[in-house]
Amino acid sequence: MPAGERKPSLPYSALVIEPLQGMPAGTIGLRATGRVTRDEYRELLLPAMRKAAERGDVRMVFAVGPGFEKFEPGALAEDTKAGITLGIGHPHAWKRTALVTDVDWIAKALHMFAWLTPGEVRLYELGGLEQAKAWVAAGGEDPA
Repeated sequence: MPAGERKPSLPYSALVIEPLQGMPAGTIGLRATGRVTRDEYRELLLPAMRKAAERGDVRMVFAVGPGFEKFEPGALAEDTKAGITLGIGHPHAWKRTALVTDVDWIAKALHMFAWLTPGEVRLYELGGLEQAKAWVAAGGEDPA
């Protein structure tokens, strides 16, 4: 773990947010499975987003599933706060966000609220994870 970063206080066996393997340089990739709690969101997802926003270049893949159960109400509250502080506070930092999921209500929520999200946003099915990784890493071009 790099110097200055705080180790999550949660036991690793209980974590349901984990880094995605094989992410292109300069991108963030995380996967949520099981039940995502407020503490997990705050200690695992938020620091990565904050660091990228402060750097001025957020290119993120967030995969939900397989095995996803739900976001606890506290995690949803943290997501709302993050949207306000990181989205509004750093609107030009958000370049591309890909949501990768087969969870129907999450896909519908993205379609309803994508216009509120800074930067470009795309939805991919779980089978499209590699395409999502390539898309967030790309500049203005659109990889197939």
